[in-house]
Amino acid sequence: MAEANEAGYRVKGTIKSVKGTCSAGHRAGDVIDLSGRNTGGMCGYLYHSVFPYLIMLQFGGGFPVEWGNPDVVEIDCIDKANSVTVELRRITETK
Repeated sequence: MAEANEAGYRVKGTIKSVKGTCSAGHRAGDVIDLSGRNTGGMCGYLYHSVFPYLIMLQFGGGFPVEWGNPDVVEIDCIDKANSVTVELRRITETK
């Protein structure tokens, strides 16, 4: 589940690629802890794009098996000229 003050599962975002130059400074390989109440420093435009998927992962929803892993999804930000691709991954291991 999420951190003690967060409900649901933990979700990590990993920046997979950046096309052009990200004005927020995101770079491939960056790892960000995210939740419905914590942007983890993610750019507002990218956070806006991932929010519905983030909430679904955080609170136990999943993606169709046909998409691959139901705990993982890749999302692009809305800036198509300088697009950032982030992988969201639900963390299901317990400590």
